[in-house]
Amino acid sequence: MVALNPGYHEHLTSAATALVERVGAGAEICDLGCGSGASTRALLRAGAGSVLGIDASPGMLARARRQDWPAGVRFTTGRAEHLDRLLDEQDAQPDGVYACYLFRNLAPDDRDRVLRTVHDRLPPGGWLVVQDYSVQEPWPRRVWSLVCWAVVIPLARLLLGDTSLYRYLWRSGFEFDPPAVFCDRLAAAGFSDIAHRTAGGWQRGILHTFVARRAQDSHARRAQDSHARRAQDSHPRKPL
Repeated sequence: MVALNPGYHEHLTSAATALVERVGAGAEICDLGCGSGASTRALLRAGAGSVLGIDASPGMLARARRQDWPAGVRFTTGRAEHLDRLLDEQDAQPDGVYACYLFRNLAPDDRDRVLRTVHDRLPPGGWLVVQDYSVQEPWPRRVWSLVCWAVVIPLARLLLGDTSLYRYLWRSGFEFDPPAVFCDRLAAAGFSDIAHRTAGGWQRGILHTFVARRAQDSHARRAQDSHARRAQDSHPRKPL
């Protein structure tokens, strides 16, 4: 079904490049929610040195493991909510974390917990890149519904015989955080240098990429008081 979106791999690579440019070529990356390995491949194309792919689906990881990978790529099964333990088990110390199409699938409280864990496990100066669907404005909502119900869901019925996953995809795009809300979550988790951009073309206002950094002098999460949040809301986020 990925073939239905010709820009899918291009967007993955763009997000991977945004991360590797910040942490440096050859860095160790955690690919959180790696699925069948398309995002892992994008990280390697962008110049990552080693990648730990984590996904909750044994079936998706089985597909990933059947592919040929260079030394330095490994996969483990687990949920993002258990990231702290999974990194310890794999003796991983990532310079950056890459999470594409993951946070939309987490409950709101779990989004906050996972972001705090990512922040605390990154080294000072480490970066997080998140890419996901969030469809909030009227025109993107119409486009999203048209693409899902006129193309994606009928093809899923024809090719797979089951449309439940793609009906969930359609619904979850509406239900995920608006970009400003997700930026606030990043700030509350302690991240700085937060930036956001949306994709171009038909996915403008639909697909979004976020980058955020653990501050160089950050040794613990910085709680956001009400004054800081009001000041944050009064200034637009800088673009990527």
